Amino acid sequence: MDSLDLLRTFREVAAYGSFSRAASRLDMSKATVSKYVAELESRFGVRLLNRSTRSVSLTDAGALLLERSKPVMEMVELTQAELQEHASQPRGRLRISAPHGMGQGDLPKLIAQFMGHYPEVSISLHLSNRQVDMAEEAIDLALRVGPIEDDNLIVRKLTQLPLVVCASPRYWKKRGTPAHPTELAQHEALTHSRLGAHPQWRFEVGGEPVDVPLKSRMDASEAGPLIEAALMGFGVLYLPALLVQTHIDNGELVPVLQDCVRNDMWLSAAYLQRRHNSAALRALLDFLQTRVGQKYPPARR
Repeated sequence: MDSLDLLRTFREVAAYGSFSRAASRLDMSKATVSKYVAELESRFGVRLLNRSTRSVSLTDAGALLLERSKPVMEMVELTQAELQEHASQPRGRLRISAPHGMGQGDLPKLIAQFMGHYPEVSISLHLSNRQVDMAEEAIDLALRVGPIEDDNLIVRKLTQLPLVVCASPRYWKKRGTPAHPTELAQHEALTHSRLGAHPQWRFEVGGEPVDVPLKSRMDASEAGPLIEAALMGFGVLYLPALLVQTHIDNGELVPVLQDCVRNDMWLSAAYLQRRHNSAALRALLDFLQTRVGQKYPPARR
């Protein structure tokens, strides 16, 4: 049985000077109360209460335990109240992980809006392109692009993630805009390092997949340097629209082939437990599902 339950029972008996009154207070049987006190005495190896047929009084050891246990029980009760508030009201700190590229998109704005709605919630944002161990690194929520194959995670799809092929107006003016995905094989591609030494981009034409071999002018392990190179006119990007939407809106990058981009990419939120999640995490999941879906609706064909 739990030591805190034993202490709580002992303190009730000491407060009321009676096993019967303590049992009534705790909604327990008198026999169970007596058993709990006896178990506590057994654990400490000392008698805590003097018992008679008419009364119960503290021994010196019992008086010491009553005094020393008071701040412990107060701390437990305070912590329990705070934990219940965490479960019912969004508050506390959430640790979020996301790919580096999302730090340059709309994610910081979304997090700021969320904190505006929930002023008692704080955020720690960890940007990394590696697959983090959520349990080991105490991550509450991981935002991930593409399929998630870890069976230990609960995955909530936030939105189908539109992709975009784009380059600067200067680049398209110099090299010409492609009319078909296969024409990209003759262009300067800016690719992610995970595609390896012989990168390919996958498109969909007439409902069928089309893989295009590329000439990579530059590769990088994250999107930021590739976007900068594209803005300077050095090549073509193919990546999630949320990473470059601001540049497209400003006319710094121009999309092409939008009828051919693949539509099987998703932005998902992953977390470890389906039950007993904090109110803050539940609020963040609901907020992201609503706001991300509005910002990046599914691509239309």
